[in-house]
Amino acid sequence: MMLETALKSLTTFFATIGPVEAAVLFATLTPKMPRAERQAIAIRATLIASAILAFFTVLGGPILAQLGVSVAALQTAGGIILLMIAIDMIFARPGGAIKLTPPEGAEAQTREDVAVFPLATPLLAGPGAMSAGILLTANASDEPFGLAIVVASLACVMIATLALLLLAQELNRVMGITAQRVLIRVFGILLAALAVQALFNGIKDSGLIPGQGIP
Repeated sequence: MMLETALKSLTTFFATIGPVEAAVLFATLTPKMPRAERQAIAIRATLIASAILAFFTVLGGPILAQLGVSVAALQTAGGIILLMIAIDMIFARPGGAIKLTPPEGAEAQTREDVAVFPLATPLLAGPGAMSAGILLTANASDEPFGLAIVVASLACVMIATLALLLLAQELNRVMGITAQRVLIRVFGILLAALAVQALFNGIKDSGLIPGQGIP
């Protein structure tokens, strides 16, 4: 069960954070920037995104519980959000995996320091990744060390993200558009399956189906 939680958390975080897509976009935003400056921005962006996602992963669920939001409602809403992201990833729709609106993309092109915006948020710590953290923690709440496994999985993905950002220029040269899209689609399919399962669990636990969930 712990291994299943770890694999599910790693897959979901990798798909929603999108280290490969973020690294490719980072390379396009900083083509002439000195290597030392790019490295400093990558480290700062990863730390900021990690703090944001850790906050939502650890405290998002309790905050929503204080607002009267049930775990079933959280699972249903989270499943819908992740499914929408997964569909965009599978069909490689512009803005789906990249998570930038056209105005945000235009502003990003003119900024000298892209660490906070758009790199840390919304690229790395976007709505999908925040929702994923809350949802994964809620699903693992009944397991021993469930929260620790989810947080450790987040840390592993963020370390991988930092490594890819530091190698963004090289990655952009080695990986063509086709390879990038194939990788995005594979994780999109996995994320879609996890999202549908979360949606099913939420509906089942809500009591909307007779004989299931809350009486």
